[in-house]
Amino acid sequence: MQTIMLKAKLHKAHVTHSELEYEGSCAIDGKLLDLSGIREYEQIQIYNVDNGERFTTYAIRAESNTGTISVNGAAAHKAGPGDRIIICAYSGYSEAQLTHFKPTLVYLNSDNSVSHSSNSIPVQVA
Repeated sequence: MQTIMLKAKLHKAHVTHSELEYEGSCAIDGKLLDLSGIREYEQIQIYNVDNGERFTTYAIRAESNTGTISVNGAAAHKAGPGDRIIICAYSGYSEAQLTHFKPTLVYLNSDNSVSHSSNSIPVQVA
């Protein structure tokens, strides 16, 4: 049996571009892809913190060290420049793999530079 788990997250990325007439996908700074472990062409979920939109697309590599987060194609209707988004990738894991499983969580500043990273989310308190 496989359990679908959060593999990687880029938390509060800021959209720098949106290209409606582009073929599709989300271009992500190559350094951020490498740090998070998100692969080029991997399916990703995007959650727009500012307007509540949630959608699925795939990641493509943007130039490294540019801070580029470009939402392209039809998805450009769901997120535009300045919007804060959360980008997540999920994967299936066996019970044996879950024994030592930890996601890669990358937290970003407003310029899409890395604030910090972690492998766990703090327990939410009431």
